[in-house]
Amino acid sequence: MPQTQSRPESYQCPMHRKVRQSTPGKCSKCSMDLMPEGARFGLLRHVMKSPVHVAMAAVMVAIMVGIMIAVMR
Repeated sequence: MPQTQSRPESYQCPMHRKVRQSTPGKCSKCSMDLMPEGARFGLLRHVMKSPVHVAMAAVMVAIMVGIMIAVMR
């Protein structure tokens, strides 16, 4: 018997948990893609879609490491 995948009951914004709807779409507050309710790491998947977001995260990590090294000296 073939297995059928069940659709999630609702979709929600990873940043605004109160924004929910029954079909996939965009958040009305920030325009992020709505994720299936209960999806793990939804925000991380969204960030990894954009090279700009990845570059910003790398810069932030580099700055934090630099500050930590400066403080420890």
